[in-house]
Amino acid sequence: MFKLCIQFVASRRVPYVWLVVIIAVLLSAPESRSQTQTQPQTKTEPAAPQSPQQGPVEAGPAAGGPNGNLGAITVPKKKQSVEQSAPAAPPPPQFKNPPGMAPYSLQLQVPEVVVNVGVVLDKSGQFVSGLKPDNFRVFENGVPQKIIGFRRIQAPITALLLCEFSAYDYWPNFRFDMLNAAWSFAQQLRPQDYVALMTFDLNPHIILDFTQNKSRLQEALNMLENEAWSPAAFQEVDLFDALYNAMDRLSRIHGQKYIILIASGLDTFSKTDFDQIYKRVKESRDITIFTIVTGGLTQTMMEGQPGLNASMQTMNYLQGDNEMHAFAAATGGMSFVPRFWGELPDDVAAINASIRSKYQIVYEPTDKKQDGTYRKLHVELVNAEGKPLRMQDKKHHPLKYKLIYRSGYRAKPEVE
Repeated sequence: MFKLCIQFVASRRVPYVWLVVIIAVLLSAPESRSQTQTQPQTKTEPAAPQSPQQGPVEAGPAAGGPNGNLGAITVPKKKQSVEQSAPAAPPPPQFKNPPGMAPYSLQLQVPEVVVNVGVVLDKSGQFVSGLKPDNFRVFENGVPQKIIGFRRIQAPITALLLCEFSAYDYWPNFRFDMLNAAWSFAQQLRPQDYVALMTFDLNPHIILDFTQNKSRLQEALNMLENEAWSPAAFQEVDLFDALYNAMDRLSRIHGQKYIILIASGLDTFSKTDFDQIYKRVKESRDITIFTIVTGGLTQTMMEGQPGLNASMQTMNYLQGDNEMHAFAAATGGMSFVPRFWGELPDDVAAINASIRSKYQIVYEPTDKKQDGTYRKLHVELVNAEGKPLRMQDKKHHPLKYKLIYRSGYRAKPEVE
């Protein structure tokens, strides 16, 4: 074969370079031929697709790969999550209402009404002790109620001194009446009592926040006393607005609260009218108002004086007295119109006795509807036979007494 190629190249005059290439190819031809002869030739045929009935197919390695016979792309094995492997929770039980009935919730509340009743003698203001539950009868809108709780309470008090301090109809005795009444009340406070001080003219002013430190109250009153002879900032007397503001502040404090309102009863520039403030007072549940009217001596001196101005001023003072009395009566408090300074200690002592000594009566109203309506209260004292209770002193002289309690309450509305 090699010789034939030489002869062919020589006859055809092939260039020398091509002769070298041909010789190299001929020299490598036997080795490749020997390799092909040593390996037996096997004919591969495409495998027929297996049907599902031919048995299970062996899975490849966990990470895939060539040994798994999965092709040229390695497919990792998908890990089964715990959530998929865990059994599903059973569905919650379904409660079905009767056909045609909308979903609703049932809430049972048993309302209770608490009434604090003070029993004091007319002349001395002394608290009458020793009464029992059978001596009390409670009526709500004229219907007798069954008493389920009864006790006598003597607890520390939380009181706000709300005092008028303005330049309206400037007379020093108005301010000194206020200061004397405040001083008399401060002297009867006990260590556990809380007290605060507010004044008002055109606007309310917080002079002292609630504290048990009586010396701080004395310092605040001394400051007002030093300013008593100087003109105040405003001549307006916004009594209704100041009382409304004070009740809103006290509504944030839990428990029974008391307002000691010391003012002339006049109102000149309030945005709140009497009907609005009286409604607010009546709807209060745990605030009792005691009132002391200032300027009693001035009112006495103006009575019977000739002239239209004097008559109009007298009518204004009488109207103020009636409004102050209405605030106290609506909340179960007491109202005083002292004409002279010497009456103040006794009046303040009666207030103190009424605050500290009361009978607390609890009953379940027969009308359990929570409709937000106002319900009138009436309390009376009876003897063992059910007749009106009569009192007498050691000499068997009859004693007149009075019951001090709020005139009514407003039932809770359904939204509360």
